[in-house]
Amino acid sequence: MSKNPLTRWSVRGGVALIYLYLLAPILITVIISFSADNILRFPPTGWSFKWYATLFANRDFMGAFQVSLIVAGGAALLAAAVAIPAALAIARGRFRGKAAVESFFLAPLLVPAIVVGLGLLLVFSPMGLKGTYQGLILANAGLVIPYVIRTTLLSLTTMDARCEEAAQTLGARPWAVFRTVTLPLIFPGVLSGVVLAFLLAFDEAVVSLFLVSSRVRTLPIAMFDYVQTRTDPQLAAVSTLLIAFSLIIVVVIERIMGLRRVLH
Repeated sequence: MSKNPLTRWSVRGGVALIYLYLLAPILITVIISFSADNILRFPPTGWSFKWYATLFANRDFMGAFQVSLIVAGGAALLAAAVAIPAALAIARGRFRGKAAVESFFLAPLLVPAIVVGLGLLLVFSPMGLKGTYQGLILANAGLVIPYVIRTTLLSLTTMDARCEEAAQTLGARPWAVFRTVTLPLIFPGVLSGVVLAFLLAFDEAVVSLFLVSSRVRTLPIAMFDYVQTRTDPQLAAVSTLLIAFSLIIVVVIERIMGLRRVLH
């Protein structure tokens, strides 16, 4: 960076403006969540925690939050169960069509979500999976598998393969090599992918819109339905809690990874 103070402060000011532009909607949402008004208004005319109290008493939002937790957790675990073996096969395997296999697993990234949602609706409806936990978990798992595969592949391609070769030379069976050598080494990538998959599945709205029912409805869909008839700051309170929820998950995972690095 230039030693000229004016240039240095200009760059810093530009970066600050960019961050402000990106974070402004979040900051405004957080501020409105503490509004005492009965409608969405910025700036608020008064301050109150009443919308948080109303939110926790709202059975629709609390039930939808529970559904989203179950669906996101199930989708993340299912994605990991599929993505880890697939990534191992792509990174370590030697077979024809390996590029085609990788493209197949990454295809959901290229298809518009609304097209995926409509296709899943046509497939799941005759099977009785529409409006069920199983259908939502399967749909969201298919959407987030590419992310787990990418982070796992990155860990597999950057790790020292000689560790696996050493274990094999000492007579370890393939499962033992994976469990005691490969998995611990790629664990950061796997964990990052699973956490990302959980957050993306939790936030998924487009595909879920085609598959939910009145009994099984995720939180983004509940918020979408709510805003059709009401415009009060309760939505801002929900959004603020979701932001805090995501930040807590990221911080906890970062602490876990830091503790793991210290222990090793």
